[in-house]
Amino acid sequence: MSIDKGDVRRPNDPRRDMPLLNERIRDREVRLIDEEGNQLGIVPTREALNTARERGLDLFLVQPDANPPVARIMDYGRFKFDQQKKERETKKKHHIVDVKEIKMRYKIEEHDYNVKLRNAQKFLNDGDKIKVVIMLRGREMQHSKMAIDLMNRFSNELKELALIDREPRLEGKSVIMILSAIPQRGKPQPIEKPDPKAGA
Repeated sequence: MSIDKGDVRRPNDPRRDMPLLNERIRDREVRLIDEEGNQLGIVPTREALNTARERGLDLFLVQPDANPPVARIMDYGRFKFDQQKKERETKKKHHIVDVKEIKMRYKIEEHDYNVKLRNAQKFLNDGDKIKVVIMLRGREMQHSKMAIDLMNRFSNELKELALIDREPRLEGKSVIMILSAIPQRGKPQPIEKPDPKAGA
């Protein structure tokens, strides 16, 4: 027995992702809404499509799962353009938060400590999170309390800019603390790209 596969779409068929627009609408009838938002009732799909064409517009299925499906007469090209514009504006308003890593030794020199502190201030001002890591080697494991004390000093000096997401604690051979930036009202945040070398 032969099977007609003329209208069967394969899982990787690109048409599956295409909008349900004009001739791609397979339902016999739709609940029609015109370009002004007025309800025109339930009409045959062919009639709805003709109405849209007469107005130089498209017929777009806005609620395909409704019974019957809801279709709207619209300028689909303009609709898509406005949608993409809104998405771009939303992305501009949102800052992509990176996690910057700052590594130190618990015996760090004061000058080096201040450099790390300035780096942390810059990252926080950019709206990023900071993962502060103090690595302990060999006998240094006995001095983990000194490392935690240094972490507490570090976070205290950043208290105007940062919130503690994770209190300093020993994990394996490192003491780790995570800080996040305090939200700053009215300050535009640019979208940042990850910088794996920063703070290392």
